[in-house]
Amino acid sequence: MEYIDEGISGTKDSRPALNALMNDARKRRFDVVLVWRFDRFARSTKHLVLALEEFKNLGIDFVSYQENIDTSSPLGAAIFTIIGAVAQLERDIIAERVRAGLRRARANGAKIGRPTAKADRDRILELRQEGLSLRQIAERLSVSKSTVAREGRDLQI
Repeated sequence: MEYIDEGISGTKDSRPALNALMNDARKRRFDVVLVWRFDRFARSTKHLVLALEEFKNLGIDFVSYQENIDTSSPLGAAIFTIIGAVAQLERDIIAERVRAGLRRARANGAKIGRPTAKADRDRILELRQEGLSLRQIAERLSVSKSTVAREGRDLQI
C-alpha cells in the first residue's frame, strides 16, 4: 500500500495519508514502513520519535531507502534519531533566519503583509446616500465590507 500526501508540508503532524498510514499500522495491515527519505515522513524530531516508538510497539519496522537506515537494528534506530535531530535543527535555523529577517525589515520601516485596501470615500458616501448597504457598496466597488466601513467611518455612514 502507498500513502502520499500531495502538496502538504511534512512539518504538519496531521496529514490525510499519514493519518491513514498510522490507522492502518494500528490495525497491523503491514509489517514495514518504507520511505524514500525519512524527512519526507516528518521533519519534527518529536513526531519522528513518537511514530518510531509506536511502530516499534506494534512490531513494525521503519526503513529509509536513501539513508539506508533500518530501525529494526539498534544502530539504525540510533542513527535515525540523530538524523531526525539534525533535520529539526535545520528547520529551526531556517525559521529563526526568517523571523530575524522580518524583524530587520520592520526595524528598517518596511511594511510586512498585504497592503491596506483603499476605496474612494466620495463614491462610498454617494452610494450610501443612494440607499445602498455597506455590503452592496463593497460589491459595487470590489472591496470588502470592512474596507467600506473603515473608509467611511468618519463619514458617518
